[in-house]
Amino acid sequence: MITIYDIAKKANVSAMTVSRVINNSGKISDATRQRVKQVMEELHYVPNSNARSLVLQKTHIISLLITDITNPFYTTLARGAEDTAKRLGYKLLFGNSDENYAKEKDYVDMILSTRVDGVLFAPTGDGSAAHLQQLQKHNMPLVLLDREVPGIQADTVLGDSKEGARRLVEHLLSLGHRRIALINGSEDVSTARQRHVGYKEALKLNDVPYDEALVLYANYREIQNETALSQLLHLPDPPTAIFAANNFLAIGAIQGLRAQGLQVPDDMSVVCFDDLGLASALNPFLTVAAQPAYQFGSLGMQWLIDRIEGRSQDEPRTIILPSELIVRSSAAKLKS
Repeated sequence: MITIYDIAKKANVSAMTVSRVINNSGKISDATRQRVKQVMEELHYVPNSNARSLVLQKTHIISLLITDITNPFYTTLARGAEDTAKRLGYKLLFGNSDENYAKEKDYVDMILSTRVDGVLFAPTGDGSAAHLQQLQKHNMPLVLLDREVPGIQADTVLGDSKEGARRLVEHLLSLGHRRIALINGSEDVSTARQRHVGYKEALKLNDVPYDEALVLYANYREIQNETALSQLLHLPDPPTAIFAANNFLAIGAIQGLRAQGLQVPDDMSVVCFDDLGLASALNPFLTVAAQPAYQFGSLGMQWLIDRIEGRSQDEPRTIILPSELIVRSSAAKLKS
């Protein structure tokens, strides 16, 4: 096995100089640095990352914990995080909580038992507070993505859920719809609460009465209660349009509607938060409030590495990224 002493001998430098080149520390001339790197390449030398982490107290590994990798929003977010991490010399340790607090806790325990430099964390919901407090108790650098958690002070990258929801509902109102159902995520998730606020605000601004009977709560991953959707459709004054609080809820709603012989948008208009990635490119159908998912991951990673490397000592920051209303064919004018 090639060692730093073999490198030092061939490059005609000390082992300490080789160590400084590997760890990018100390004052070394550019010529010496290049000579050592050239010898390392010639001998196919790979530095021992475990030994380096013990010396530097860093692993250059970051944990990314999200709620649902099958959701195109989080898939794109993860790509933004990975690209930025790689550009800045870090690698990712990935976890997926499936919107499940118990699974999230298992990942937090693993993170604390593994040598990582920081965590990018998309919380399951308000119940994630205990897990986040555990990370902060161990002084783990932390950035929250997509969702905030009451009582947790940390750098946070959010989308403008309230404004995006308001614009989607106003689009439906502009098409003549007045009975607009909301299929929302759990109330213990900050984005669901904000989208509910935007929904109600749009109705109020347009003098449309709010009706709690038109609001259905579900897990963000899917509509799990087909009976609830059926009850929504069989109200004395049923909805003519549905605002789904995320893309998976929209897909579940459309599948449920089709199971009951209803077509979108002929029988029911549907809009939703978050786009469907490549599916939208192949079949541009759903009207959406599209969030800059890649930017969520990229900016969150940049902020986290700034914390890890001591470039940011300020109070926790929050940024709210705007969404873009993309009008397609899933919503139509209300038939008279």
